[in-house]
Amino acid sequence: MIRQAGIFIGMFMLAISSQVKAEESLLDYVVNACEDDLVQYCSQVTPGEGRLLHCVAAHEDKLSGQCGYALYEAASLLEQLSMAIVYIAQSCESELETHCSDVEIGEGRVLACLEAHQAEAGDACKTAIADTVGE
Repeated sequence: MIRQAGIFIGMFMLAISSQVKAEESLLDYVVNACEDDLVQYCSQVTPGEGRLLHCVAAHEDKLSGQCGYALYEAASLLEQLSMAIVYIAQSCESELETHCSDVEIGEGRVLACLEAHQAEAGDACKTAIADTVGE
């Protein structure tokens, strides 16, 4: 189960890169949109272990519209991607175990493995890949 969670996180990170502007990661997008707010409210916070996120949450009522929108957009995207990961995980469980269990997680390798073995995949898995990746 832990291995599957790692696989899905890797797929999730690949999906993020296709949803957010190509030159920016989701984190870069939010940081850029919230830069002024981070300087104003959280400049004394040491980054890491979720401290900046907690700081932003503590000042949510004072955030700029640009930052608030970026946070909302990121949360919405993460929710959509989480649902897509669950959909693929449930639909492709046996394919992941059979063909992709030894694939190193990250940089889209697991999703590439599923796509490489799509001819051998069941109909539910093929549908899930097509629905989420857009093939």
